[in-house]
This record gives sequence, C-alpha cells and structure tokens, in this order.
Amino acid sequence: MPEKSSRERLESRLGFILISAGCAIGIGNVWKFPYLAGQNGGGIFVLIYLFFLAVLGIPVMTMEFSMGRASRKSPVHLYQKIEKEGSKWHLHGLVCMAGNYILMMFYTTVAGWMIKYFVSMAYGKFEGLNKDGVASLFAGMLGSPVTQVSYMVVVVVVGFFINSMGLQKGLEKVSKWMMSSLLIIMLLLAVNSLFMEGSAEGLSFYLLPDVNKVSQIGWSKVIVSAMNQAFFTLSIGIGSMAIFGSYIGNERSLMGESVNVAVLDTFVAIVSGLIIFPACFTYGVQPDSGPSLIFITLPNIFNNMPLGRVWGSLFFVFMSFAAFSTVLAVFETILACTMDLTGWSRKKASIVNCVVILVLSLPCALGFNVLSFIEPMGKGTSFLDLEDFLVSNLILPIGSFIFVLFCISKRGWGWDNFVAEANKGKGIKVRSWMKGYMMYVLPVIVMAFILLGLFYKG
Repeated sequence: MPEKSSRERLESRLGFILISAGCAIGIGNVWKFPYLAGQNGGGIFVLIYLFFLAVLGIPVMTMEFSMGRASRKSPVHLYQKIEKEGSKWHLHGLVCMAGNYILMMFYTTVAGWMIKYFVSMAYGKFEGLNKDGVASLFAGMLGSPVTQVSYMVVVVVVGFFINSMGLQKGLEKVSKWMMSSLLIIMLLLAVNSLFMEGSAEGLSFYLLPDVNKVSQIGWSKVIVSAMNQAFFTLSIGIGSMAIFGSYIGNERSLMGESVNVAVLDTFVAIVSGLIIFPACFTYGVQPDSGPSLIFITLPNIFNNMPLGRVWGSLFFVFMSFAAFSTVLAVFETILACTMDLTGWSRKKASIVNCVVILVLSLPCALGFNVLSFIEPMGKGTSFLDLEDFLVSNLILPIGSFIFVLFCISKRGWGWDNFVAEANKGKGIKVRSWMKGYMMYVLPVIVMAFILLGLFYKG
C-alpha cells in the first residue's frame, strides 16, 4: 500500500518535541544568539528576545502545527484538505517545498564545515597554531573544492539514509539519541567554562543588563535585533513544523507543545553563551560575530586550553549535532512533500531527493573556490549569501504571514477551526482573550518584520 494512504506517526511525544526542537535548533543558536546578547545590552536583549518569542514565535508555530495536524498532510497538500473550495491558498504549499530545497542548498555545506572541524580538532590539526594559522586553515577549507564537496556529500547521503529507514526507526530514533547527546555535551561544556578564570567577566558581558550599552547602540536597533532572532530561531513559515504536526495525535494541545519547543530552543541558545563567553574572557579574546567566532576564535582558544583538544572535539560534535538535527528535519519535510505529490515509497523518494540535493548544493559548496568569481549579491558575496537571503528574508517571514492570514481569515481556515484544532488535548490552550491580538496585531507585526528584513540595514 502506498505510504500516502497510510499516514506514518511518531512513536512518542518526546520524539515530536525533540525533532521539532532539532529543526529549530541550528547553527545560528550557537554563534548568533550569544554574540547578539553580549553586544546588545546582555540581559536586556535576552528579556526583549523572550518577549518576542512569546508574542510572535509561539503563536505562529501553534498555527503551523495546527494546520499540519488537522490536514495530516505535508505542506504541498495540507491546504487542499482544509481550505475552502475554489480558493488558491494551496499555491503556497509549493513555495514551502521550494523553500526547503533552497534552505538545504546551503545548509548542507555549512553542516559539512562542522563535521570537518570536528575531524580536524580530533586529529590535532590545530595544535601549535596561532590565530593566523587557524584562519589560514579555515580559508584553506573554503578554497578546496574537494573538501567542500566531500563533506557536503557526507551530510546529504547520511541524512537521506537515516530518513529512508522510516519515521520511527530512522528520524525519530536518531533524533532522540542525537538531541539527548547534544544536551549532555552542552552541559559538560558549560560546566567546564563556568570554572574558568574569566567566567565572572564573561557572564557579566553576556547576561547582566547594561542600560548604558543599549542607549549607546540605540533602543530601536536592540529591539529589532531581538525581534529578528526570536522570529528566525523557530524555523517557522516554511512548513517544517506543519509536517511534524501532521505526525502527532490529539492528546496534547498545540500551544503547549509550541511552548515546549521554544523553551528547548532558547535553552540551547542561552547555554551556548555560557560555553563561549567565559572561554573568550579567560584567554583575553574579544568575541567576534558569525563564522569567525566559531571557526577562528574558538579553535584558537581550545588550542591554548588544558585538554583543549578534548573540549574542542566535544564542541564541534555539539555543533555537528545542532546542524545535522536541522538537516534531518528539513529532509523529512522534503520527503513528505515528494511522497504526497508522487505516491512514491519513502526509499524511492529518498534516493531521488538525495541526487537532487547533491546537485543543488554544488553551487554553494563551489561558491568559495571554483565559482567564487560569481558574486550574485554584489562584491564579496557568494551563493550562500543569496540562498540565505531568499530563505531568511523572503520565504520564512512571508510564509509565516500567509499561515497567520489563513488561520484568522474567514476566506481561509478561520479562527474557530484553528482554535478547535489547536486546543485538542491537555496542555496550554489558545484563550478567547488572545483572539484580538492574534487576529489584528500579530499580522501587523509579521508584516512589519517582512519590511524590516527587506529594508532595515541595522
């Protein structure tokens, strides 16, 4: 019997929470959140971030989960099950599917960087190098087409192999093991950092509210930065949360599950800072943003730390798990869409999509070397920049806006249908007093966010 007529289900609620959190937890949690918090007023930024997570991220995630569970379909077919006859909402499902492909066109390469760094750290390739030496290794990795493509291939092939084994035996089983290991490794790294000499100074920089710093930066910039991070951290708007909603039963209310996912995602983001900043201040290194923090600054710190090879290897195992959890979750969304559209078996869909993603990922993997002459967004940019812009600034926020409109509009699914689905089971409910906010304020916030993403240059 074709899989599309017999819907797979997740074995446990824990599996659902860990897979959904794994999709949300990514590389940005580790290198972006700590840096933004430290540079934008510490504890003040964290509080603003948590506020936007509650008023923006959790409501949209609840809507996406609800659409998935009500339809029991992937994004390409969920609208057809619950939209009014003759409407065109379902066209967005194809955009969601395309968005997942575009996300994996660059994310598979970056995930490969994490695995490469773990291997290099474990084999002692960083020992004896100063910061310039570490930077040279990073540049060498980017400049090698063989290295870039090889590690990208490992990520894609292993990812689709795991997902081809089935929802419960593959994705759920591996995600439970991987996410549990990730959390344990994080705690070990955090405890180690907290016993370093510079831990007090690092934690002060990271978490203590600093009104003077916020005033210097500008309250508007800090608020926009916190809003950006709260929105993007949950991976909403692309249909991945809808697919996991389609795999669960009616035992638990969906706002409660959204809160659980958001809490786990935020825990990883905050603990990442507890790992990074004490180490930076202990060794007198000012934390940088973005890739230089992960690929240049931290390896140099581990290189000078007692048992640094061990701690560095553990850190990049943690980074690899964070990246790979997102890869597996998005691969599942792609497979579900493919199976719904074609009726193929999971194994056939996995083989075909493995080849497709390998081909589509080549421009990003080669964009730092043999294709570096192509600068799609101006001087110094790469395919990664273009693909990231399309997903982060267009597909995710616009997709979230469409999900919100569909759930509140009478021409879409409608408020009453959304609430009835979201509130099935035990847990935190969507309350009647939330209606005014979610119908009239939330769409305005999301639209403002879209405009900020397009025009605000920070």
